[in-house]
Amino acid sequence: MAGFGHGTRRYPRSRSRTRSRTGPDRATLGIIGVICAVVGFFTLGIILGPAAMVCGWLAMGRTWSRSRPVPALIALVLGAVDTLLAIIWLAGTTPGNGLL
Repeated sequence: MAGFGHGTRRYPRSRSRTRSRTGPDRATLGIIGVICAVVGFFTLGIILGPAAMVCGWLAMGRTWSRSRPVPALIALVLGAVDTLLAIIWLAGTTPGNGLL
């Protein structure tokens, strides 16, 4: 006879049946990366650009071989463009012979 809390069935969502939920899922990381990239165009591009690239890379599963989710790829590309523009802007604001 099964008592309270000592049933014969296991907990239905055991680790073997579902993924581990230790961190944010890939869709969330892709959306966070896109938001960081878009906001980085207007402010703090040198910080938010690499953050968008990291979020996009993690959302892609840290690989190029499988099918890529669209927000992750957008975050990666916009983060790279954002970082590049921030570096060019910083190089152009130095006194003397600047780039721009």
